[in-house]
Amino acid sequence: MKGLLLISGGIDSPVAGKMMIERGASLIAIHFSNEPFTSDEPEKKSLETAKIIGVKKVIVINLSEEFSQIVKNCNHRYYFVLTKRLMLRVAEKIAGKEDCDFLVTGENLGQVSSQTLENLAIIDEAVDICVHRPLLTFDKNQIIDLAREIDTYEISKGPEMCCVLGPNNPATRSKLTYIRSEEEKISDILNSALRKVL
Repeated sequence: MKGLLLISGGIDSPVAGKMMIERGASLIAIHFSNEPFTSDEPEKKSLETAKIIGVKKVIVINLSEEFSQIVKNCNHRYYFVLTKRLMLRVAEKIAGKEDCDFLVTGENLGQVSSQTLENLAIIDEAVDICVHRPLLTFDKNQIIDLAREIDTYEISKGPEMCCVLGPNNPATRSKLTYIRSEEEKISDILNSALRKVL
């Protein structure tokens, strides 16, 4: 079985990827760059940690313009739900091109306030492909311990750059009808992101 790991440069995603590899999965990875809103540090961390866990191919796509347009055009409280739905759509398209059967993320409940069961269900609704979250019920200390064990912690530690455009008070509960209405405001942006995969 072959999967596509969404790798951010943070602590969680390499651990999630390593867990899937240990269960027999073959993985490639995708990193969504947010330059120039961040430095290239997340990309460098993603490439380095991917190598450590045994992922040989990492695809990098810059979605900074799309993310900034979501900030400008949509209710900012729903930024994380909207951007994650966008990333999953792009990842699903790449998974199809790369013959991947599923996606893998490092998301876990409650660690980030937007990562609730309600929001994760709405994020998953954006795609048809299966999304695996091996760290779903792990707490941060457990994940840090695992990151130390696989020698990715020292590289991954530091501030989470993926939150740079995010709200201070993100929505913890979303309604699918509302999210879809927000996405109607940015249909051109969604399409431009998908065209980057062609």
